[in-house]
Amino acid sequence: MFLHDFSFRPAEEVLEEIASGAGHGEMEQMPGMDHGAMAMPHTSDGMAGMQGMGAMQMDLNDFDFDAYLANDRTLDDPETIPVETNGRVLLRVINGSAATSFWIDSGDLPGRLVAVDGQPVEPVPGTRFGLSMGQRLDIELELPSSGAWPVLALREGARERTGLILATPGAQVRRIDPLGEADAPAFDVGMEQEARLRAVSGLADRGPVRPIDVMLGGQMQPYVWTIDGKTWGEHLPISVRSGDRIELRFHNMSMMGHPMHLHGHHFQVVEIGGRRMGGAMRDTLYVPPMTMATIAVDAGEAARWMLHCHHMPHLSTGMMTEFVVTA
Repeated sequence: MFLHDFSFRPAEEVLEEIASGAGHGEMEQMPGMDHGAMAMPHTSDGMAGMQGMGAMQMDLNDFDFDAYLANDRTLDDPETIPVETNGRVLLRVINGSAATSFWIDSGDLPGRLVAVDGQPVEPVPGTRFGLSMGQRLDIELELPSSGAWPVLALREGARERTGLILATPGAQVRRIDPLGEADAPAFDVGMEQEARLRAVSGLADRGPVRPIDVMLGGQMQPYVWTIDGKTWGEHLPISVRSGDRIELRFHNMSMMGHPMHLHGHHFQVVEIGGRRMGGAMRDTLYVPPMTMATIAVDAGEAARWMLHCHHMPHLSTGMMTEFVVTA
């Protein structure tokens, strides 16, 4: 199930509109915030009064795309996958979107999340799992009998949805509205889904390791996104030696989430919000706004590897650096 956000306009025009502020999508208040303190009052000298974190909002979607696709189709003409009665399906979901996170909702079909980014995890039961840009999910679905079952991808913070349909021979397939009845929630703001994941085979314990802080920052106006306060071209590479075990501590100090992708490596999520864990092996970790998460990685082949945000407008406006491995 390959997911896309699609525009009829060239990517350069889309990015220009996003950067101008005209294409910005929905804002959502962070969990636990004071819902009565949304407005920023102004003082007598015209400066905005500080309301603290209680008044801050996260920006979920930078742009309203023309369509949201599953296997290059909308729900006006979804792909129908033939399946067997009382069978089992392994659904691999790939989020190839430029700037959209999704929730995968299997509806009446019981499911189990069994892998993320191609790496096995201890099975997690459920019917709704999320993924951000660049991430992949493997979900086992149990088919109860004959019938047709939609598996939907819900755009976070909005009503748009796409998906495909699993159907046994002769089953009646009903039309599905491409708009849901209500907005889907923000994706994994508190990292609850990530915190539930445990690697089937994680990194071996090697004792104390070298920690490296990676600061994720940026703003909507002007539209610039940074790693360690620098944009690509002025970036500060992260330098390690091949074979070394290091920990990258991501500090997201912005009000947008960042799916951080490291080329050439799989890493293990080892800490979320100060709590140590033996989390999933991944190559892309979604770090929500105002959140800290730590990954452990064994530096691999000597090369200059990209480390970047997989939200493509963020990458395009500077959110990329190098993970430089020396021999």
